[in-house]
Amino acid sequence: MASDAEEAGTLTDGFHLIIDALRLNDIETIYHVPGIPITDLGRFMQAAGMRVLSFRHEQNAGYAAAIAGYLTQKPGICMTVSAPGFLNGLTALAHATTNCFPMILLSGSSEREIIDLQQGDYEEMDQLAIAKPLCKAAYRILHAEDIGIGIARAIRAAVSGRPGGVYLDLPAKLLGQVMDVDAGAASLVKVIDPAPRQLPAPDAIKRALDILKVAERPLIILGKGAAYAQADDAIRALVETSGIPYLPMSMAKGLLPDTHPQSAGAARSLVLKEADVVVMIGARLNWLLSHGKGKAWGEAPKKFIHIDIEPKEMDSNREIAAPVVGDIGSCVDALLEGMGKNWAMPPAEWTGAVREKVETNVERMAPRLQNNNDPMDYHGALGALRTIIKERPEVILVNEGANTLDFTRSIIDMYQPRKRLDVGTWGVMGVGMGTAIAAAVETSMPVLAIEGDSAFGFSGMEIETICRYNLPICVVVFNNGGIYRGTDVNPTGGADAATTVFVKGARYDKMMEAFGGTGIQATSPDELKEAVNAALGSGQPTLVNAVIDEAAGTESGRIGNLNPQSVIAKK
Repeated sequence: MASDAEEAGTLTDGFHLIIDALRLNDIETIYHVPGIPITDLGRFMQAAGMRVLSFRHEQNAGYAAAIAGYLTQKPGICMTVSAPGFLNGLTALAHATTNCFPMILLSGSSEREIIDLQQGDYEEMDQLAIAKPLCKAAYRILHAEDIGIGIARAIRAAVSGRPGGVYLDLPAKLLGQVMDVDAGAASLVKVIDPAPRQLPAPDAIKRALDILKVAERPLIILGKGAAYAQADDAIRALVETSGIPYLPMSMAKGLLPDTHPQSAGAARSLVLKEADVVVMIGARLNWLLSHGKGKAWGEAPKKFIHIDIEPKEMDSNREIAAPVVGDIGSCVDALLEGMGKNWAMPPAEWTGAVREKVETNVERMAPRLQNNNDPMDYHGALGALRTIIKERPEVILVNEGANTLDFTRSIIDMYQPRKRLDVGTWGVMGVGMGTAIAAAVETSMPVLAIEGDSAFGFSGMEIETICRYNLPICVVVFNNGGIYRGTDVNPTGGADAATTVFVKGARYDKMMEAFGGTGIQATSPDELKEAVNAALGSGQPTLVNAVIDEAAGTESGRIGNLNPQSVIAKK
């Protein structure tokens, strides 16, 4: 209960200073799971007019906050209880840091004097020490008068330079601390220019252009950092002015339409192997690009031009001939200015070969995407959904799984930036429902979440959250009864199912019906297309149980095949 002094407006407390500090910095949405000691903080936030969305699991709230940061360029806020709740949110915080998404994890915690003596407080844990290795920065606020500066530091750390996750520790005692209301207001900090432009050095731009001028087979690779930068017009101008074929990484799809004549997405193997100069824009030479090495890159000598805001990223896997350090918008603008109006296009022999390969591969794939098999295979099902995205380019596509992820990102074309959201750098499972919820909340656009049945299992309970907030999300679960496929058998012949097999004939659509949403079963591409179009048209929570042939999948990665012992074990 508030004291008479508080009701008279002479005092404020930690609860309201946190709210005021966030709102002063234009943060109005919170993703959280209520519990001790933050339940009242969530209530006060909602009473103050903030949008507070309660999830069924902290990890999913964290994934929502992470993708909210990516979409808005402001730190998404995930709020958790102490210890177990904090640990649940920590996976999402590490995911945000790995993917360079600005996010702040706010967690309640036990008091320092008890933690340091290990006296066994409720949910006692040194959360700050645990968080530090897994995020960009970590802070603890002990006094109410430091709330303003603490939140300001967290915001700036999350969005400046290379974005990432920040942990902010809020001991329970802090929330109830009181101070004079005027002094409290004066202690708040409005963060000015939290992500300042970082201009590239002129000699770095000249070096890059000098290399590009003599390139015979240049290639541009666009990463999700390019999409995050929201420098869409400049990036498109660079691609079209240069005439260079471009390869979009998964979450960069749509920066330019995948049907653009310079898109090399359908000729990925050719351009990686044959390019002689590669321009990396907001992309990293990590495992998603085979570290810039090996068979995928062929034997042709290559020079790399790398645009990134983080100088330590340069030379991480390959020698970078022309590092260009700065924010992507400024770097691309500088390259465009340096090109001028008379930039020479790449040799027609190269661009023509790329275009021919793209057209050949697209033509070869087309019949497979038009089948109407019952039960469906991945190509027929995704061919139907591909048409829907073409007709509804405003729809945000969320995607995760094994085969479901691999096939979807290569089959479904995107037409607008930041419309494809997926597992990102780690390939972590379970991002789907949290990502879909945040996408709907932050953009007010319809969302289509294409989920493998295994991936859906990590966050499926959040369909109740989708229904509770009546969000315009259509979830499609590709159900083939198992991880990769549903045909594996127990090698011992025992009664237990194989380790990769789920319940046969599962009806995920009934789960959505249980919470008041619409559930539909589809067994053919025609049925799937009809169901998804109806769902997106209605704007109502819907789950489509898309029955896929249980033998249609393949094992992703096949990492076990790298181990000679695995061959021996099979004999």
